[in-house]
Amino acid sequence: MPGPAAGSPPRIPRTVWALGLVSLCMDLSSELVHSLLPLLLVGSLGASMLTVGLIEGLAEATALLVKVFSGAFSDFIGRRKGLLLLGYGLAALSKPLFPLAGSTDLVLGARLLDRVGKGIRGAPRDALIADVAPAAIRGACFGLRQSMDTVGAFFGPILAIGLMLAFAANITLVLWFAVLPALAAVALLWIGVSEPLREKPAKPLRSPIKLRWLGQFSPAYWWVVGIGAVFTLARFSEAFLLLRAQQQGFAISWVPLVMVAMAAAYMLCAYPAGKWSDRLERSTLLAAGLLLLIAADLVLAWADSAALVLLGSALWGLHMGFSQGILAAMVADTTPAELKGSAFGLFNLLSGIALLLASVGAGWLWQSYGAAMTFQAGAGLAAAALLLLGLRRRRLRAP
Repeated sequence: MPGPAAGSPPRIPRTVWALGLVSLCMDLSSELVHSLLPLLLVGSLGASMLTVGLIEGLAEATALLVKVFSGAFSDFIGRRKGLLLLGYGLAALSKPLFPLAGSTDLVLGARLLDRVGKGIRGAPRDALIADVAPAAIRGACFGLRQSMDTVGAFFGPILAIGLMLAFAANITLVLWFAVLPALAAVALLWIGVSEPLREKPAKPLRSPIKLRWLGQFSPAYWWVVGIGAVFTLARFSEAFLLLRAQQQGFAISWVPLVMVAMAAAYMLCAYPAGKWSDRLERSTLLAAGLLLLIAADLVLAWADSAALVLLGSALWGLHMGFSQGILAAMVADTTPAELKGSAFGLFNLLSGIALLLASVGAGWLWQSYGAAMTFQAGAGLAAAALLLLGLRRRRLRAP
């Protein structure tokens, strides 16, 4: 069989395509669950808003914290696929627990199990793509995997809507359907993903964050960390968007439409925003992301119709497209090559703590002062992050 023509770019490896399909299936499953879980907690299990915030904050923070260490461990053992199977397997194992849950405690356990799985698989999966991707198309390989992941995130809530309509809004029954794509993800990983033999021995096990390195980070890096932490405080869990939709009169079967609007906006702008950040100042685009978050929060705070809730959710998705990858690029820009792993580890650690505080705080505000105050506080924190970003730009331009 002839190989690629001379001078033509190499093909994306089969392993990357397989990992993309695995991500698509698991995100389809996860977003089906996430688009209905707040309704199950509040409507069926009688959870308070503070409880919703605590569950969501602990879950998402756990994923970020575990991710800090999983990549270093995959280097230590010299293999990636085993950790991927463990991570995706834990996520698949968590899916039947949601429809079986008769209390908030079991929901919390299932969410933590799911997010531990996400944290375990994240860094080793990216490392495996880096292992197999030809240097000339490495960006395309990572982009393909992310794009397929986003497709799953887009169609998961659509599937939830269809199933809710088909089964008379029986949330417990619909949640069982999340088990199938999760099992398909594990099967695809087992059968379709090949791991190359490593020619060099595994690295010694070491902490990805060392206190003695903190003094070696530049002031520019600490500015990015500070801005990112305040930004994350403003970005509480999307569960509150779903509850806002229900509060504003969405029929329970149509509440996942909020996640569809958010995912569509995110999907459409993430790649262009990343591409623009290579030509424009990254801080300019991050400022745009903060303005979009402020706009989203204000629209959601004052929303008195389904249309405004959908508009606020779409603005929320746009802000994610203009911030997630750009913040990561700013971390990379402000750290030396030998400290990048520790820099991202520390950034994820602090972001995880901020996300926990954000979701718990949002739940407390909603429960104590109402939904509008929750989103107004988010807008205020986003404005504070924008102010920090402006101060950073002013310092950089000072003679």
